[in-house]
Amino acid sequence: MGMLKEFKEFAMRGNVIDLAVGVVIGGAFGKIVASLVADVIMPPIGLLVGGVNFTDLKMELKPGEIVDGVEKAAVAIKYGNFLQMTFDFIIVAFAIFMFIKLINKMNRKKEEEPAPAPVVPEPTKEEVLLTEIRDLLKTK
Repeated sequence: MGMLKEFKEFAMRGNVIDLAVGVVIGGAFGKIVASLVADVIMPPIGLLVGGVNFTDLKMELKPGEIVDGVEKAAVAIKYGNFLQMTFDFIIVAFAIFMFIKLINKMNRKKEEEPAPAPVVPEPTKEEVLLTEIRDLLKTK
């Protein structure tokens, strides 16, 4: 039972919860950026290089064949998909970098703002009276 309690304390610790939220948000953000890359950025790049769809690029090592009425798939190195995933990664990494940079900039502005000077309260009547008594005692 002690191990279960220890695990519960670990799981409910703030850092673990924050990490879980970060993973979920990161996954959703990754899907958005992947769509941006696949649907918005890559089509113009493919058009510029002659209408090439990067995910279809491959180097066929052995063509597909039909043996005894059963079709065997071709053996190929799909380097186009690798290129697509590399572009996705670079753009996702850059987008996250820019997002973190923005957050850091906002945090620095908060830190740079000078704290308002503390307001010194006026002395109470007792403090004024005690100060006068102190000053009288000093003069005697």
